[in-house]
Amino acid sequence: MVNRIAFAVPGDLATPTGGYAYDRRIIAELRFRWQIGVVSVGDGFPQPSAEQRAVALARLEALPEGIPVVVDGLALGALPEAAQKIARRAPLVALVHHPLALETGLSSDDALELFESERKALAAARSVIVTSQATAKRLNADYDVSPDRITVAPPGTDRGAPAKGSADGTLRLLSVAAVVPRKGFDVLIAALASISALPWRLTIVGDLTRAPGAVAKLEADIARYSLAGRVDLLGAVSPQRLDALYQSADLFVLASHFEGYGMAYAEALAHGLPIIGTSGGATVDTVPLTAGVLVEPGNVNALTRALRILIEDEGERRRLARGARAAAADLPTWESTARIVASALERLA
Repeated sequence: MVNRIAFAVPGDLATPTGGYAYDRRIIAELRFRWQIGVVSVGDGFPQPSAEQRAVALARLEALPEGIPVVVDGLALGALPEAAQKIARRAPLVALVHHPLALETGLSSDDALELFESERKALAAARSVIVTSQATAKRLNADYDVSPDRITVAPPGTDRGAPAKGSADGTLRLLSVAAVVPRKGFDVLIAALASISALPWRLTIVGDLTRAPGAVAKLEADIARYSLAGRVDLLGAVSPQRLDALYQSADLFVLASHFEGYGMAYAEALAHGLPIIGTSGGATVDTVPLTAGVLVEPGNVNALTRALRILIEDEGERRRLARGARAAAADLPTWESTARIVASALERLA
């Protein structure tokens, strides 16, 4: 017998972010053993308008009764009433990449509203899949999700060719993330501005459509610090182009305020790159100290010191690169991640 599930996502499944990439890969892997119906619940999440909320509810209510429904947390956390309705007619599974209230830049009122909304939605879920132990602990402590309902399924990581780095005396820094406030690009640019005398060049790869205000601020910061000739803002690129950028990089850096897992960090490990990151969220579990330097989120001075040390000290970069290659051997594959998700679904089906 072929098991059936419905997989609901907000917006376009092809959106080039880590959360959507996780959804795409899990769906692709599960299709070897499951019949999957994918439905978009529409746009506007995690703060949809009343009209967008009604569209989402109608699409969720149209799903077949009785089969498990997996809903991406970006949408589910904003739809507590829909979650309760789904749960009465089918097993509901929440897929939480990171708690919505922890997105950087929210007002205190918006953060509280999202926290209460997501807490109510998660209460209706029979099973909750998260991407890290750190998120599992937070959902248990802050959102009253019992451990027996939580399954930790860390993202898989494709194995990449070891980075070759640059050969012209200018250190190639690579940062991969959608340009949104949570990723801390303002902190990174401020830190680099104070070491402009050092030989570095930064390439930023990531979606430029999700937060126009953050993109405008990033461009303004680059201009204000006179770094236009040293920072390349590429937007989303093809997987082949991204792999080439990883291979030509000397150092990976990302100043996120919070990560539910940190898929780009894991990709950097898979390419044997030394890493500079932050201790926000699950990054401390993803990046071992043998492979990278993690500083306090939002701390420009600490980030500047870490950048200066690794740009100037080739021996330290080599040591961390060895640690990255060793850590990469322990990263999960997408096949193993899908097996974890499938086991959680089978318990419901």
